[in-house]
Amino acid sequence: MGKTYLLRALVEQYGGFYFGATAGTEAESLRQFGAALAEHAGSPVPFAFATWDHAMSYLFGLAAPGQRAPGDPTGADNHFLIVIDEFPYLAKVAPELPSLIQREIDRFQVEESRARLLLCGSAMSVMGGLLASTAPLRGRAQLELVVRPFGYRAAADFWGVTSAPALAARLHAVVGGTPAYRRQFLADDVPTGLEDFDDWVCRTVLSPYSPLFREARYLLAEEADIRDTALYHSVLAAVAQGNTTRGGIAGYIGRKSVDISHPLNVLEDSHLLAREADVFRAGKSQYRITEPLINFYEAVMRPAWPRLESGQAAEVWAQAAERFAAQVAGPHFEAVCREYVLGPGRSLLSTSLGEVGSGVVTDSKNRRQIQVDVAVVERGSGGSRSSVSLLGEVKWGTVMGTAHLERLARARELLSARGVDTSHCGLACFSAAGFSEALRTEAARGGVLLIGLAELYGRAMPTGFLV
Repeated sequence: MGKTYLLRALVEQYGGFYFGATAGTEAESLRQFGAALAEHAGSPVPFAFATWDHAMSYLFGLAAPGQRAPGDPTGADNHFLIVIDEFPYLAKVAPELPSLIQREIDRFQVEESRARLLLCGSAMSVMGGLLASTAPLRGRAQLELVVRPFGYRAAADFWGVTSAPALAARLHAVVGGTPAYRRQFLADDVPTGLEDFDDWVCRTVLSPYSPLFREARYLLAEEADIRDTALYHSVLAAVAQGNTTRGGIAGYIGRKSVDISHPLNVLEDSHLLAREADVFRAGKSQYRITEPLINFYEAVMRPAWPRLESGQAAEVWAQAAERFAAQVAGPHFEAVCREYVLGPGRSLLSTSLGEVGSGVVTDSKNRRQIQVDVAVVERGSGGSRSSVSLLGEVKWGTVMGTAHLERLARARELLSARGVDTSHCGLACFSAAGFSEALRTEAARGGVLLIGLAELYGRAMPTGFLV
């Protein structure tokens, strides 16, 4: 995501000590830390610390009142910035480090010490655990910042494909918004157009010679709490195959629901899996893979891994078109549409924005369930009723028609019968394939929005309006 880039820019701007940890033994890591600190202090020989206790005491001592920070010739009482990057590597070999840091923070209160410590790491579960309920550093942090990937519009701009929404949507469904995938991993290999997308997939993500080929595996392996990677890949594969409930996942991998609680929790803590509540049914939820590249790997690459390793990318990709549309592009497009409503599409709603999600409305009379892909719900409180201000359906490869609109209207009718306030509820159809003329005629009459790829990427205004 560019965390190290941001940290180095911060140190360059404000000065301070930067240490980037690497995977190694405790002795080697301590030796590297001493060498880096000596270089920062201008010492001709590296510092030799016997323990991390000594190292932390010396480091924080540099920021004690009256001390001159290394590299500060004026001796002014300015802040001493300390940046430790990839901290999980150190915490793994020296688990006492968080306690030692806590001791130093408590010894020199914020107003008395010039130290400003910034810990950074890629392992989300480890970094999140630093501030957990019983962790030594709980209550000591003044800032917790998660550097997230680009949103779908920013990603299109970064890849230079804003003028081609159909290409941008497919590109984002594969690599998401991670900046490094374009420049560091692919050396700026960008599809020249929609007609080049298939070839681009084959020469990059599906090529065993590309750094992206095994990246999905590495993303899972770098999480410290994940040991049985086979089990975790099976859980992710279950979700990628459309088994998005806890029971569905358990059935897919051949385990009981109670047996998968730990891997589900670890994947959630690692921000690789998200549990999204059904906005219409209390207690119901579904899981979604948050990292597009992992979803692409589980749905397209993992089932054909031996063939991809032998260089059959073109054949595998040609046979995966239906699977890509149903298991990768379709679910991802639904998430993008919800992101649109949360951001650029907020102005389309006539009421205040509530909770944006998805859910199922049960139609008992017709013995069916209506899936609502985009819903804006305001929870009731006190004497007020719950209200719904938007119901939307999303299709990736289907030209939407009046039947889709009728299904949304039926869902609105059923919610109203339950006592939900739908007096200001508009309907929206999201499609990457377009809309029928009959549906466009209905949209012109009002009460429904038609939103395609051009509208999602800001290259056109939605057709229709809400009343």
